Amino acid sequence: MSGNPVHRSILAVDLENSTGVLRTNPIKEELRSQIYGQVKRAMASAGIDERWCDPFEDRGDGVLALFHPVDELPKTRLLSRLVPTLARQLADYNESISTAERPSRCMRLRAVVHAGEIHRDENGPFGEAIDLACRLLDAPRLKKCLRATSSPLVLAVSEDIYWGIVKHGYDGICPAAYRPDLRVSVASRRRQGFVHIPQEAPKTHEDRTMAVA
Repeated sequence: MSGNPVHRSILAVDLENSTGVLRTNPIKEELRSQIYGQVKRAMASAGIDERWCDPFEDRGDGVLALFHPVDELPKTRLLSRLVPTLARQLADYNESISTAERPSRCMRLRAVVHAGEIHRDENGPFGEAIDLACRLLDAPRLKKCLRATSSPLVLAVSEDIYWGIVKHGYDGICPAAYRPDLRVSVASRRRQGFVHIPQEAPKTHEDRTMAVA
């Protein structure tokens, strides 16, 4: 492998309460499958071709997805389409679960979007950009934000994504909906993260028709 880095947009998601007492190993297996499936469905709905994404990296109770910097996949699409779609899918999935099964099978995710230079060896991707994404994803304050909301998903974006994408309001993104609530330290630098709680988008006529079918 060359020592030179390659640029990727980074999406990582992590399941809330994955080690809860009711999460038996068979249920964990089921939820792992659901996470992979939900992310792939959201990608397809957002028009993100799997050819533009490296093979998913497993995080045990989550997924790391690395997207290629192709013109057909601007970073705005991750924020304006993929993440809201994923939040809506999770809401639909949770509503489909019986009340008795919700404590063990309900899915609520923390997500992060970042971008930067990464390296890869035979064991997988690595580098400061991935370190930052993982620190934001695992930040105690982000976990607290998820516990405090009824939304099935909370999103953190790096300061690079906020100032380069969110601030400018591209593609209907609302800067005021992102709060500078996170601080993490990576490579002896204090880094800021912005938290967003996606609102569930109203279902279109096409969505309702597909649900009935």
